[in-house]
Amino acid sequence: MTTRRFAFVQLDVFTSRPLEGNQLAVFDDARGLSDDEMQKLARETNLCETTFILPRDAATERSEGHKVRIFTVNEELPFAGHPTLGTAWHLQRKSSADEVVLDLKIGKIPVRFEQRDGLLFGEMRQAEPQFGATHPHDVVAGVLGVPVSQLDENLPIQTVSTGMPFTIVPFRSLAALQNLTIGWNQMAPYLATIGNPAFFYFVCRETVNRNATLHARMIFYNGEDPATGSAAGCCTAWAVKHGVLAPESQGLIEQGLETRRPSFIHVRASKSGETITNVRVGGNVVQVINGEVTM
Repeated sequence: MTTRRFAFVQLDVFTSRPLEGNQLAVFDDARGLSDDEMQKLARETNLCETTFILPRDAATERSEGHKVRIFTVNEELPFAGHPTLGTAWHLQRKSSADEVVLDLKIGKIPVRFEQRDGLLFGEMRQAEPQFGATHPHDVVAGVLGVPVSQLDENLPIQTVSTGMPFTIVPFRSLAALQNLTIGWNQMAPYLATIGNPAFFYFVCRETVNRNATLHARMIFYNGEDPATGSAAGCCTAWAVKHGVLAPESQGLIEQGLETRRPSFIHVRASKSGETITNVRVGGNVVQVINGEVTM
């Protein structure tokens, strides 16, 4: 049999320091890989997500963007935040373009690049937010196995989507959120009543880093996510809508501290009347591995 070789890099996203942030594998040229092979490679990397770039001719990429597919260890996703930023960053280093557009399952996502503090900084503009149902605090507290007093009843628990839906759950204190111990199987039955996929994104206004706006955690079927860029976009829309973050103000979400992979997600959004628009999520990326898969 003919040996096939596929180059890849491994990146740490939403950090400027190697071995922090959220890990991502990016395959430079996935032409020739079947859907099943992409899924198996994502299981092989065993990271939260793995992306596969499918190069097209230059004219198509100028008009339509770079075709990219995103896989977790279990499934293909229409959109995810840190894979979008990390893959665009990898492509930008080859072209030095000010903007890289990814053609994802949900459509085109532009990522703008600039130098900030001497480092390349990328900022994606996510899909316009869709605000879904609100959820009773006592019901969600029961699902989580915590007293309802630990949740911030001055803010709604609400499902929001900017390409992937997340239900934002505000806690009153940093200590309560840090001490939350819960597994996916405990949350899954309730989340199944919200939709598929469906996830909680836990936040609070007390933070470890004094420059951060919110402290966040996201626990899903593959453990705890060090940084969730798609959820951060939903959270940004929620925060601007409900007065946690002023429109166009630069916010910062810290995540991953509980997993010892600190991540810093820069966020902002616009507001026109009661409509939230122009949700932007950004950060830094570092490369840690350059490799090749033989099959």
